[in-house]
Amino acid sequence: MRISEKKHVSRAAGTVGFFTLLSRILGLVRDMVVAKFFGTSMAADAFFVAFRIPNLLRRLFAEGSLTIAFIPVFTEYLTQKSKQEAFQVARIVLTLLSSALTVVTLLGILLSPWIVRIMAPGFGGSGMKYELTVLLTRIMFPYIFLISIVALFMGILNSLRHFATPAAAPIFLNVGMIGATIWISPHFSQPIIGLAVGVLIGGIIQVGLQVPMILSKGISLWPCWMPSHPAVKKIGLLMAPAVFGSAIYQLNQFIGTLLASLLAPGSISGLYYADRLVQFPLGVSAIAMSTAVLPFLSKQAAENDLVSFNETFSHALRLVFFIAVPSMVGLILLGRPIIQVFFERGAFDTLSTVMTTKALFFYSLGLWAFSGIRVLVSAFYALQDAKTPVKVAAVALGANLIFSLLFMGPLEHGGLALALSLASTLQFCLLVFFLKRRLDILNLKPILISTGKCVFGSIVMGIGIFFASHRLGVLDLDADLSHLVPNLAGLILFGVLLYFGVTWILGSRELKSILDIVKPKQPLS
Repeated sequence: MRISEKKHVSRAAGTVGFFTLLSRILGLVRDMVVAKFFGTSMAADAFFVAFRIPNLLRRLFAEGSLTIAFIPVFTEYLTQKSKQEAFQVARIVLTLLSSALTVVTLLGILLSPWIVRIMAPGFGGSGMKYELTVLLTRIMFPYIFLISIVALFMGILNSLRHFATPAAAPIFLNVGMIGATIWISPHFSQPIIGLAVGVLIGGIIQVGLQVPMILSKGISLWPCWMPSHPAVKKIGLLMAPAVFGSAIYQLNQFIGTLLASLLAPGSISGLYYADRLVQFPLGVSAIAMSTAVLPFLSKQAAENDLVSFNETFSHALRLVFFIAVPSMVGLILLGRPIIQVFFERGAFDTLSTVMTTKALFFYSLGLWAFSGIRVLVSAFYALQDAKTPVKVAAVALGANLIFSLLFMGPLEHGGLALALSLASTLQFCLLVFFLKRRLDILNLKPILISTGKCVFGSIVMGIGIFFASHRLGVLDLDADLSHLVPNLAGLILFGVLLYFGVTWILGSRELKSILDIVKPKQPLS
């Protein structure tokens, strides 16, 4: 792979990672605003149940499944045929998707009373809470239409090497919900309706943000009805197992919640808040890289350039591990003060911090595997192999259940977090095994050498942080926030500089890639 190509992959991942970080921060602000205005009231319960319904459909069919099925096929047409034919495929898929989503949305609005009964049987079939949940579901159901169109536009633009606009789009859902809570909710007799309207506003802004960019690329939005087009069948064959894989993930989450409900009160919350913290480095590194690298891998697979494919995959995985490994060590060592700064106030007391810290420790052990899986799955989809990742995910689901039952007794909710980390490690190893068997030329040696440097740098960083926080007394967990926040920030900065210094001495090429990301250069086309 040419050096310029590596820079394009790195900078694309940097762009996606930056906007993902902004989205995660705004998501945290959104949760704080919603908590302040609605707390744990009956109206809040109704909203969260109603929002869960289109959100579930979004996770199953839109973000992820649609995008990773569309990009390899669209890229194949761009590479092997012509831009005009590829753009026609985009129009056909947009037409079919819009038609199907219109039907789904209308059915969802019509059947909301029955959907709510299934999703929240405890709400009954009548009464204020049930009726409010039905109303909120009907208001928000069109969001699945909007976010699915956003997912398709993201696939198109990413394939054309434009990453900034799609990556920025999720920010506006949070903006819409925050703005609606503050300025629209007071105008309703039932203020929570304003928050539901904010979800729709956020979805409309997300679509509107991308339409001008789609048009500027020369793609017409005029309908093109050709359901028998060969590309449609290809996308469908890739998307079906992707949806099944998303369903496995949701089942994984459900099993974790179900088992946690059998443990001490606060176990579910501890796992939830710990997961929120793990999602920060995961979003900035792994999710960003998997989003950015898929179009590049898809193009190389379509050209049957497996040497470049191997180099691109290796570069992506090494860069992800360069961030994930030290993040793992940092969360293990600084988990408690981070939790104190973000969450410990009001009803979130010291016991809540202890429970969340325990879950965070065991989740952090699997952060490297969570991250690596994202890149590996992108590699399989670029090769238009959607079945292998799903089969491996099903094995990991079974392993997670077995590990959960083994460890939830002695380690309580920490055992559930450890089970997910172990199951993800197994999933990562199986994916590497099958990819290695699929690609005889896959060279793991550079990845192992690079990871070794990351591990050594992270160990030195960890020793430095431990010495500074415990031996020198830089971090006082009993101090108030005015002292804890700057000390924690200083300790994190010290750890980052120490890690960068060690990896620089070791000659890490990934450090140079990170520096290339932040250098001011011409934007990606």
